[in-house]
Amino acid sequence: MSYPYQIKSLEEYQNAHQKSVDHPEEFWAGIADNFKWHKKWDSVLDWNFNEPKVEWFKGGKLNITENCLDRWVETQPDTPAIIWEANDPTEKDKTLTYKELHFKVCQFANVLKNNGAKKGDRICIYMSMVPELAIAVLACARIGAIHSVVFGGFSAQSISDRIQDAQCNIVITADGAYRGNKDIPLKSIIDEALVTCPSIQKVIVLTRTGIPVSMIEGRDCWWEEEIKKVEEQGNAFCAAEIMDAEDMLFILYTSGSTGKPKGVVHTCGGYMVWTNYTFINVFQYQKGQVHFCTADIGWITGHSYIIYGPLSAGATTLMFEGIPTWPDAGRFWDIVNKYKVDILYTAPTAIRSLMAFGNDHIEGKNLSSLKVLGTVGEPINEEAWHWYDEHIGKKNSPIVDTWWQTETGGVLISNLAGVTKAKPSFATLPMPGVQPLLVDENGKEIVGNNVSGNLCIKFPWPGMLRTTYGDHERCRATYFSTYNNLYFTGDGCLRDGDGDYRITGRVDDVLNVSGHRIGTAEVENAINMHTGVVESAIVGYPHDIKGQGIYAFVILNGIHTDENHTKKDICQTVAKIIGAIAKPDKIQFVSGLPKTRSGKIMRRILRKIAEGEIHNLGDTSTLLDPSVVDEIKMNRL
Repeated sequence: MSYPYQIKSLEEYQNAHQKSVDHPEEFWAGIADNFKWHKKWDSVLDWNFNEPKVEWFKGGKLNITENCLDRWVETQPDTPAIIWEANDPTEKDKTLTYKELHFKVCQFANVLKNNGAKKGDRICIYMSMVPELAIAVLACARIGAIHSVVFGGFSAQSISDRIQDAQCNIVITADGAYRGNKDIPLKSIIDEALVTCPSIQKVIVLTRTGIPVSMIEGRDCWWEEEIKKVEEQGNAFCAAEIMDAEDMLFILYTSGSTGKPKGVVHTCGGYMVWTNYTFINVFQYQKGQVHFCTADIGWITGHSYIIYGPLSAGATTLMFEGIPTWPDAGRFWDIVNKYKVDILYTAPTAIRSLMAFGNDHIEGKNLSSLKVLGTVGEPINEEAWHWYDEHIGKKNSPIVDTWWQTETGGVLISNLAGVTKAKPSFATLPMPGVQPLLVDENGKEIVGNNVSGNLCIKFPWPGMLRTTYGDHERCRATYFSTYNNLYFTGDGCLRDGDGDYRITGRVDDVLNVSGHRIGTAEVENAINMHTGVVESAIVGYPHDIKGQGIYAFVILNGIHTDENHTKKDICQTVAKIIGAIAKPDKIQFVSGLPKTRSGKIMRRILRKIAEGEIHNLGDTSTLLDPSVVDEIKMNRL
């Protein structure tokens, strides 16, 4: 079975895109009609980018979980909804049918209600990739609570910042987590975070690893015991809270160019329509196929293409708790082989990492079930694209190179698998509903082909962010103030002779490390908290596996006899404040930084040095102290 709005040819794509530009309200009303609504919307779209205000399907009444669960329970109750593969390949996997998942979501929704949760509450979820994470997310949406999932690799400080910003009143976590050969003490990290979070009233703890944890009476309770209470009460069903299309669904924190992460807000109706539409069309999903997105639900990719996109399409989605290189670098291929995976959606970082292990781990693995390959998180380089195509897809599986962001909710630019052409390292064409344009530094549109500029979008799409939580001005300033009446992506872009788009990377002070955005200011703030550091500057540099690595230039106070020890200490400080994901790859100690006479650090110069372009630094004579540049060049790592 296919879907009535699934694009099947280049001509259909061109017609759909044209209609979405000429008659956007009619186009999206037609797509939205395919979902379960308690009441149709009063207006399809109301928008003004300068405020900014974007409202889709306003006045429409729905619950996203009825579209992800209830309607499939009626038509395909025994279809697998979630397949779960544990970190340890010897641990038994789990499959939840739509009927079983619906039951468990209702059950846990009642647990949340028993613990005081209600519509509009913000609930922090800090778990590993276990089925209960998806159940917790959907249970929040079921009762109209706003979920804020925090990636299981973040530090106590990072969690505390996010809980305080959203003023969450409940945390859902586990005693611990397995990740490769490591055990992560989630509950003790949460306990450390909550020292500074007075808004938290309840902590619900899943048993996963069995490690001893501290449980505070009156605040902490066990998931399993709370489920038993619901069973004793006999209230297995939980009616879905009726939501307005523009009610908040979730907050997801992402790095920006300033030190403080911002809470991107997505709402119920538009996000549902967008994730569903892009999932079905980009991957050309067919009923019965197994979709394996390797992301963590702590990131937007997991929200959109493990949970909401696939489940709203009645698809089978595969969750994996572990990492691609444990117990060996053949783990992905074992999973594809074991579950006859049809669609594999992963990050260029993972592809490059597995490439580096050679092809021995692919030998003997049956990958013939694969019909579509996808990449996400950063532009994929040509070498990795060809390896993926040749060795994993056997040149039979189209690769979709998807470009999008936390803020966009779902894919904005991508080829459609087997329908529109793929081109190595190009995202290619915009989705219907997406109107990209390139502008120069002054906001003047750059027309024609074979051009480069800053990538903007000139018209709203249903899945775009609505605000940044608790700070609408920050949303305006970050995304809508750079260029008048345009959404600015923060990315540079090339449009080639065919009109295809290739993303060339961030143009602001944000790095893309292993497909995850990390703000330079955030890392600098963390480094500067080390007692031995006076000042630091962070830039990105090309990294064979991660795409971009983090290069830190650091001024120390006094003499440090053991530089390696100090570097390790600085990395530990960053890991404690942000998380291991933000640890610098290279730390160069310097006596000074290249600054203008007004005191601004010239990161452009540092970036070129980090990239090895030491003979092309431009005029440095206007710097406060030009000699520091020679010293930094000479000692470059």
